[in-house]
Amino acid sequence: MGITDWPESGMAVLSGSTYHARRGGPVNSFCYRLDYVLCRLRPAATSTSPLLRRSRPGLLTVLDRDHGSSGQAMLDWALDHARAHGLPEGAAAEVWLLTQPRSLGFLFNPVSFWFFRDATGAVRAVLAEVNNTFGDRHSYLCALPGFGAISGEHAIEAQKVFHVSPFQQVSGTYEFTFDLQPSQISIAIDHQRQGQGVIATLAGQLRPATTQNLLKMMLRRPLGALRVYGLIHWQAIKLKLKGAPYRVRPQAPTEEVSR
Repeated sequence: MGITDWPESGMAVLSGSTYHARRGGPVNSFCYRLDYVLCRLRPAATSTSPLLRRSRPGLLTVLDRDHGSSGQAMLDWALDHARAHGLPEGAAAEVWLLTQPRSLGFLFNPVSFWFFRDATGAVRAVLAEVNNTFGDRHSYLCALPGFGAISGEHAIEAQKVFHVSPFQQVSGTYEFTFDLQPSQISIAIDHQRQGQGVIATLAGQLRPATTQNLLKMMLRRPLGALRVYGLIHWQAIKLKLKGAPYRVRPQAPTEEVSR
């Protein structure tokens, strides 16, 4: 259980969709197609295309400054926080990042996922790195008791402490579910709060990060992260017009990672 067999090169494209639906009024839901990249950071991936760069300028880039703490290499940041929450060293033989790349210099990542795998390929912890449109960032470390292997059968609970949407309160709990297969990924985040909340999913097929597949990704959705940013604000306008109460942004948590 929890065993995955991702690309040996350490680079893949996830072409999939995200679905969001509110619980309680006003009713609102949407489903959009989108693209992520899956990058192995430990050990470092081998380059499969000049279109996708790591820490270098390019059409599509994954940069240290876009994740974790400013000034610290993002892999060091992720490992430091995972270890601080008890992750055994052997549970991080490999570290993978599922994220939307910076496209033509622009980036907005509502959520990225760090996967910590042991030598057998079992996922022993997941770090969900969440950004809001106000420039704040917070991460949730998802793990089973004793850092056992995570499979799609497990629902991992975390207390919501971070302001994501001005139309949802910072209260209640999340249930994270990760179904990670060799050729596809399916993730669900279920926010529950006294009959209110949101269910959000991300699911798609994994393909090699070849120049051909990356070009297809850019041609399908040429605006990349800018499109995602615009769609988020479009949904906010719809909720406002439907009468959803707007909540003032609270102070962000002082801790970077919670569990």
